[in-house]
Amino acid sequence: MDEMNYIKPPVEIRYADELRVLAENDKGRKPENWKLSPKAVRTFILGGDIETPGGRVRIERKFYGNDALVERCIITLAGSRGLMLVGEPGTAKTMLSELLSAACCGCSTNTVQGTAGTTEDMIKYSWNYALLLSKGPCREALVPSPLLIGMEKGIFARFEEITRTPAEIQDSLISVMSDQILNIPELEEGGLVLARPGFNIIGTANTRDKGVNEMSGALKRRFNFETVEPVSDVRLEKEIILKEARDLAKSKHIDLPADTDVAELLAVTYHELREGITAEGTVVERPGAVMSTAEAVSVFYQTLSHAWYYGDGRPDPQVLTQNLVGAVCKENKDDLEKLKAYFRTAVREKALRKGGAWEGFLKTAALLK
Repeated sequence: MDEMNYIKPPVEIRYADELRVLAENDKGRKPENWKLSPKAVRTFILGGDIETPGGRVRIERKFYGNDALVERCIITLAGSRGLMLVGEPGTAKTMLSELLSAACCGCSTNTVQGTAGTTEDMIKYSWNYALLLSKGPCREALVPSPLLIGMEKGIFARFEEITRTPAEIQDSLISVMSDQILNIPELEEGGLVLARPGFNIIGTANTRDKGVNEMSGALKRRFNFETVEPVSDVRLEKEIILKEARDLAKSKHIDLPADTDVAELLAVTYHELREGITAEGTVVERPGAVMSTAEAVSVFYQTLSHAWYYGDGRPDPQVLTQNLVGAVCKENKDDLEKLKAYFRTAVREKALRKGGAWEGFLKTAALLK
């Protein structure tokens, strides 16, 4: 498949060449029905060089964060234990889930998106009612959902935003995870589906959703929990912003160099507002909005797109500030006052000391209305 034919190609298509090279040169021990060994999965996610008959091949890093966390996630899945990734919104939990699924199973799209309207048939199975009426409850009339697909194929089922779903829907996973069996009582024969080796569940949950539909103790015991923390290194956050924005621009045929000074400005702004303190030691009030790296990427890419379609190719400080206001104040208008205070203190201080992009940034403070 040509990845340029898709807005967002699945991981297994986007990185098909890397996955192929890793599989062809993988000499590590593999859990049953896995495409790659745990060592190769780690290399796929965290990057590195591998030796091939044709020479050394570089695998790019895709997840920026705690390397030890990634290793623990892989070992959890290799031991057939459910994996639950928790953390603040925008910390790349979904990305890590996709990368793990693509590397281990070759499929990252077997997914349930949890919402308040998620029902049990969206997780397990439903029916083709035309066939059900004409032939009765038979295997042909059964429409498998991600859980059943994962069990039959021996692949992972991804459950996004699990705490957004009703508690009774969450608990329908308990018996499947305990016994590795799914009962389909409507079928007269063959109503029991036994999970093939390789089946597992990766769930994600936002800590901001804590208490919305809290997971039961019984379900929690079926998972190993790993917390994905926000990026704590400003330089690393700048690198992520640049990389992700470049990838987005390439996919949209935007041929502009990503301004490193603006990327650094955004990385510092998001980091300081998230932490509540500046590099100079000034305490600032933290907004209630999600100040995630993913949001910073979105603001940077929007500014880059505006420069491509409307501007002269250079990021406009006014557009940057307008995009920042939209991101920070979309949940609570009171956050605007906190952003104004940040401009009055931190931005002013950096503009006087560093100049450059910060000076242009400070001049846009009048837009904060």
